[in-house]
Amino acid sequence: MSAHIQYERHEGGIAQVTLVAPARMNAMSRQMWRELAQVFERIQADLSVRCVVIQGQGDHFCAGGDISEYASFRFQEASLRAFHEEDVWGGLQAMLNCDVPIVAQIAGNCMGAGVEIACSCDLRIAASDSRFGAPIARLGFPMAPREAALVLREAGAFTARQFLLDAAILDAPTMAQRGFVHDVVAPADLQSRVQAMVARVLCLAPAAARLNKQTLRALHPIIFDLDSAKASRAALADLQAQAYAYAPHAEHREGVQAFLDKRKPIFKANSH
Repeated sequence: MSAHIQYERHEGGIAQVTLVAPARMNAMSRQMWRELAQVFERIQADLSVRCVVIQGQGDHFCAGGDISEYASFRFQEASLRAFHEEDVWGGLQAMLNCDVPIVAQIAGNCMGAGVEIACSCDLRIAASDSRFGAPIARLGFPMAPREAALVLREAGAFTARQFLLDAAILDAPTMAQRGFVHDVVAPADLQSRVQAMVARVLCLAPAAARLNKQTLRALHPIIFDLDSAKASRAALADLQAQAYAYAPHAEHREGVQAFLDKRKPIFKANSH
């Protein structure tokens, strides 16, 4: 079965979105990012949907991006920019634009792309043995600007720095202490706890939920510093203009190739 995004509608206005790539712990392919955008655009247009649950198939939420695809587009600036700004951000933006409450059901690995998807949800429940991180520095590349802004906003500055500068892997209780995960439960209780949260959401006024999400989105944009929003947007625009110039750099190629070769990467100073 090819990797894909599975969408199901259940009684009562519940939408179920499942990341399906079990051979790669549900790592996101380019096509999956595009399908994610399509699914959430469909949900946004369906006024009968009252709550969305997003999960990974099997034992993991999402282990990151599908690195087996990376050599085909990561080492040219234009194609790398298109991947992040169109494919990845297209999927995340569709989630962020969704006016329906989104609950993340997080099991196993929630890494990189998984963290970004979880950041785009409203409520997050995690199994006690789940793990979180974005150790992409081991692969020789940084997080894209808008994706980093999203993680910074939702996970906090300390956690974002740990993820990106120390390649830290944090457990669910730690993420709960930091306010990212709303509830941590035993793996066997994860589904029932999510169902209980969905039941509470369904008891509330659906139009009010949509209006609340619109209000929260307006008050808490990706550029999180409202007092200096204009300057922040200008700085981000400048950063985005050069954000993918690292595409052909040697350390970028080395990081990706080392992962595919199942060996430790060797990074050298100024290896551009």
